[in-house]
Amino acid sequence: MNDLLDHLRTAVGDAHVLTDGADVAAYVVDWTGVHAGQALAVVRPGSTSEVAAVVTACRAAGASVVPQGGNTGLVGGGVPDATGTQVVLSLGRMRTVREVDPVAGTITVDAGVVLADVQDAAAQAGRLFPMSLGSEGSCTIGGNLATNAGGTAVLRYGMTRELVLGLEVVLPDGRIWDGLRGLRKDNTGYDLTQLFVGSEGTLGIITGAVLRLFPATPRHATAWVAVADVAAAVALLGLAQQHAGAHLSTFEIANRQALELVLAHLPGASDPLAEPSDWYVLVELAGAQTDDGLDDALEAILTAAVEADLAADAAIAGSPAQRTALWALREGISEAQKVEGATLKHDVTLPINRLADWVAEIGPKMAATLEGVRPVTYGHVGDGNLHYNLSAPVGGDDDLRTAAADLSTAIYDSVAAGNGSISAEHGLGRTKAAAGASYKSAVEVDLMRAVKRALDPDGLMNPGVLLPLVGQS
Repeated sequence: MNDLLDHLRTAVGDAHVLTDGADVAAYVVDWTGVHAGQALAVVRPGSTSEVAAVVTACRAAGASVVPQGGNTGLVGGGVPDATGTQVVLSLGRMRTVREVDPVAGTITVDAGVVLADVQDAAAQAGRLFPMSLGSEGSCTIGGNLATNAGGTAVLRYGMTRELVLGLEVVLPDGRIWDGLRGLRKDNTGYDLTQLFVGSEGTLGIITGAVLRLFPATPRHATAWVAVADVAAAVALLGLAQQHAGAHLSTFEIANRQALELVLAHLPGASDPLAEPSDWYVLVELAGAQTDDGLDDALEAILTAAVEADLAADAAIAGSPAQRTALWALREGISEAQKVEGATLKHDVTLPINRLADWVAEIGPKMAATLEGVRPVTYGHVGDGNLHYNLSAPVGGDDDLRTAAADLSTAIYDSVAAGNGSISAEHGLGRTKAAAGASYKSAVEVDLMRAVKRALDPDGLMNPGVLLPLVGQS
């Protein structure tokens, strides 16, 4: 492999081919700390042409390539396996905002641009890029696209695939496909852009994107609402849609266990309500500067909810600082759970009308499988997505690890029985590749493998991610 390393250094420069253990350490383990591997090298190209040169060199040497963005994934999709033969291709140097067109409502960016920087560039042009994630300060657009990320604004604006108009992609053979057209209408063939969205780096490497922008929404009305259960939250969603219409931008849910972890581990966090509740909803309306009726609409929603016995109490943000504090309770859950100890993460989606029954049914199954296990449940009611995470029993990290397979199987089986999905917005990565295939029909898996073979016949692009390797299960 020395010849390959020489070719890589020629392609991107010596300083951007990392092989020392200390230098590559941050690139070979993901955010969870659970998924880790070894790399032959970490390569940091600075342009699309350099990415193409790296891919060409790796193909000639028969070396697998693992694309990596901000390395904020939770399922091992952006880290190498344990063989030490794979090349991690980090897009972290490609951080140029190429163009902002506020009239057309588009922004064109390198794949390595951090999500928060895309939001800021849009805001400077008086526009909104609506995708919002807890990791937005470090995740990158390329990773968001590769996993079809969701977030807290999906209810109003949709998943990542609904926010992208065109892509630039380096193909497995080293060619560059320039699909950076900001067209909203183009019926001239297969939608190649959508083929690469959600492909987790298994079909090519996204190096650039044209993304949609929207009118800015500087006005907000936000409330933290106590509800009895998921059924009440779903009913409240209907009320909110009825009263707020298109202004309803966020409708998040969290259980008491999730809030307690945030209160325990997030500095400065406080419970905004006097009495505890089993469940909470964070609801937010957003509008333009001229939208004066948001506060009244929120008041109408909450009044109707109390009258219908759907809400017990609510805290309304009366200032930007109070809004930030309410959002911190929701966005701090993942980090708080990580601090708490061993965690088993599940990112599932179900038909919205099945959410309440599913949560009621799965809880006793978890308790029967592992006594004292703590469900930390939160997510996006408006699109049927729950992060059904499990924290270990107090002092029982090893017990959770031992029971992990049984717990996950019970969750996946119940989700499949309810016509849901075992991965709503995090991707399958390495962790869920086999499970993802096992819950699909043979026809669907065959179609996916056919696409993979057509674009990547040598199987060198992120092998073992999204689809299990042939012969593995």
